[in-house]
Amino acid sequence: MFIRTERSVKEFFQLYPVVTIIVGINILFWFIIDFLNLRIGNEIRFYGIGINAAIAAGEWWRLITPVFLHAGAMHMLFNSFSLVLFGPALEQMLGKIKFILAYLGTAVTANVIIYLIESPNYAHLGASGAIFGLFGIYVYMSIFRKDLIDQSSIQIVGVIVAIGLVMTFLRSNISILGHLFGLFSGFIYAPLLLAGVKSYSPWARPRPRKRKYADDDNGPQFDPDRWNKKRKMPEVIRKNMLWIVVGIIAVLWLLGQANIL
Repeated sequence: MFIRTERSVKEFFQLYPVVTIIVGINILFWFIIDFLNLRIGNEIRFYGIGINAAIAAGEWWRLITPVFLHAGAMHMLFNSFSLVLFGPALEQMLGKIKFILAYLGTAVTANVIIYLIESPNYAHLGASGAIFGLFGIYVYMSIFRKDLIDQSSIQIVGVIVAIGLVMTFLRSNISILGHLFGLFSGFIYAPLLLAGVKSYSPWARPRPRKRKYADDDNGPQFDPDRWNKKRKMPEVIRKNMLWIVVGIIAVLWLLGQANIL
């Protein structure tokens, strides 16, 4: 489920538009705020960070906007990479609307818990709550909906969640409540989100229209769909898929930036 088989960015966008747009927003805000350091970027950051005192004063949008802001390039790249890796299968399975609800719903739930428990001066930003929300859905699938997930993906989810929880408590400047309640809310919302869904298929690609020719009934047939036929995953990748994914995620996790200000 987590090995990308798309052959281009265009194809990835056609298959997973929501994931692509969210990643694009993450990159755009980082580019404006941190890379270009524009004045408008400073305004976006000032009014977008999740600050409990400001939320209490009625600035409710701060429960949502921190999901698209990040503390530096590595923090943005880590969360965006995690979304590219773990988001496509869920977007295909849930559909665009339910995937948006899952991504934002788990993040907002975690941010509400942060608002209710942490001090008024507490400030945070980052998409970690949403990413852990996706993990929570996968954990639910691994336990209660094994018809939707293969065994190797269950192993990957288990290892990734374990690493994530360990790093949550070992590293400083991490929103522990954001991670824990993002994961928990994804697990809780999963039964509703997964109702009636079908398992993920990495080969579900848009196919070109077949052309009909008036004079080709008796001649050699050209199959315009031949390049979209299933391809077998290379044996070396299939056998080492777990360790490839775990290694990449572990490295990015260690390099990830803090999400508490």
